[in-house]
Formats: sequence, structure tokens, C-alpha cells
Amino acid sequence: MTTGRGLILAVETSCDDTCVAIVDRRGEMLANVISSQGIHDRYGGVVPEIASRHHLRLLGPALAQALADAAVSLDDVELVAATQGPGLVAALLVGFSAAKALAASRRLAFAPVDHLHGHVAASWLEPDPFEPPFLALLASGGHTLLADVRGHDWESVRVLGQTLDDAAGEAFDKGARMLGLGYPGGPALQRLAAGGDPHAYDFPTARRLTGLDFSFAGLKTALLYKLRDLGEVEAERRRADLAASYQRAIVEALTIRVRRGLERTGHARLAVGGGVAANGPLRESIAALGTELDIPPRELCTDNAAMIASAARFTRPLEFPHYLQQDVYATGERQLQAA
Repeated sequence: MTTGRGLILAVETSCDDTCVAIVDRRGEMLANVISSQGIHDRYGGVVPEIASRHHLRLLGPALAQALADAAVSLDDVELVAATQGPGLVAALLVGFSAAKALAASRRLAFAPVDHLHGHVAASWLEPDPFEPPFLALLASGGHTLLADVRGHDWESVRVLGQTLDDAAGEAFDKGARMLGLGYPGGPALQRLAAGGDPHAYDFPTARRLTGLDFSFAGLKTALLYKLRDLGEVEAERRRADLAASYQRAIVEALTIRVRRGLERTGHARLAVGGGVAANGPLRESIAALGTELDIPPRELCTDNAAMIASAARFTRPLEFPHYLQQDVYATGERQLQAA
């Protein structure tokens, strides 16, 4: 195996962002390139085939940019990592296959990384790593779960609760679509909600779920019925109030379960990751719980390769050629141990 300077080159293509990062073994981020495709808004969501084709076009330039930003060459790389899943299979295949090929061509070790492990590991990057143990809330367009993080490796993370239907980010996107907003829906809905009354409407927060699981399908249906009952003219006039009330319901549903999770585990420390962690009202609500809190910068909450490199530091690497038969997975193949 070629020995470099201890640098990890990571690739992330689980959805519609083409990402390449370079991180050292200590967790210092030397480069973190995120190339957003910016074409899916016209479709109201990510089209997997289109996303994968754009990954093919953008991955090479993203790799070159990462090496330039870090002022290193491939000779300095010791380990290559890539997201193995969960995600869109067609999109995952582009980054995972390219990363394996790069590692194999240089006889480097390769680390297949779980995407959710990456979101947790974003909190471990320098300059201020947030070390286990802690409770973790992961909320994104495809995943919502609450986890007990006892160590750095993926086997030390146990699920306490997860979504039974839609993820929180998916709820934001679907609500935004019903309100006539663009994609991605979360930022657009938050902007509209800023001018509305969050208590104008009482949307459900799945309070009847007494455990730590999440459910957002009923919330989406409640918004649909409210729009129908108001009628087109009144609904248009009250759009900001509807957005603010809908957002409040999502934030409350997440916060309620985080509070329960802290009580159940006895943790006094909380990390929040995933794209929904960029939501301002959620950050404020979580901060009000008074626990020691870590929320990575917004560019490390959404999909990125630096978090994958961070997780790779605690993933057992595979030596050449043992990783050549590794494949990606959409969901389910590496589910966490439930508590």
C-alpha cells in the first residue's frame, strides 16, 4: 500500500450534491468542496437519473478543486472513503465506484462509510470536536432519528427512535410544495414563515406517540385539509401563517422527542445534524433545552464529504483488493442496533 501523509480523501454523492473533501487523521478539514447541481427545483424534487448524470460530470472537477484547496496531491492521500448508503442508488454508485477505482489504482486502503455515521461524525471535526457520549438528533430530507452515541465507531451508536413515515426534511419539502414554494422546501418555507404567526393554526405534532419515534405524515395531511377548507383565496392570504404554524409543528415534534431522549439516557450533551439542523427556529428551540449543545456549521449539516472523512477515521479500512466487490445500498443493509 502506498503511504501518504495520513490524509483521507472522501467522496459523497448520496443525493444531489457532488462532494469531495480532504481531512487529516486528527480531524482537521483541509478542503470541503460541495458542488450543488441546482437543477432539481424545476422538478419539485431530486430525480435520481438526472442526479447521477450530473455527478458524473461534476465529480472530476470537484476532486481537482479539493486537491487545489488543500494544496496537496494524490501522493499525500493514505485512505480513500466514500458514502456506501443509505441514499439514491444511482447517485451513490457514481461516487462509490469512482472512489474505489481511485483507491485501487494507487493500491490504497478504502473505507465504506454509512451516511448517517457521517452526520454524527461531523461533530468530531476540528477545531472543536464534540466527543462521545451524547444524544444525537439526525434530521434530513431522507432520515430522522434519535441515537445514543457511546463511541466513535458505528457499532457504538444505538437508535432510540426513528421516523415511522416521512422524514422531517421531507415534511418541509412536501409542505412547501403544497404552499406553492420552490425546492428545496426547507429554506423557502422558513423565509415565508418569518412573516407569519406560528400559533395561527394548531397542526399535529404526533404527541400520541409516547415513545421516541417520529411521524410527520399526519402533519402533511393536516396541511392539505386546511388548504382545502380555507379555499384558494383565503389560503393565499394566510400563506405566511400556514407556513409558520406548519414549521412550528415540525420543530415541536423534534424538540419533544429530544427532551424525552435526554431524560431516558441521562445525557446532558446533545449533537444535532442533518440538513434540517440548518433551520433557525429548530436551533432556537433545541438551545432552549439548556443542555450542552453542538450543531456543526450549516455547510457541515447538509450533505458533505468532510463528515464522511471524519467517520472514516473510525471505520475499519479494507485493503486492496478486498473492497472491489463492495456495493452500495439504498437503505436497510446496515441498520443500527435498536436500543
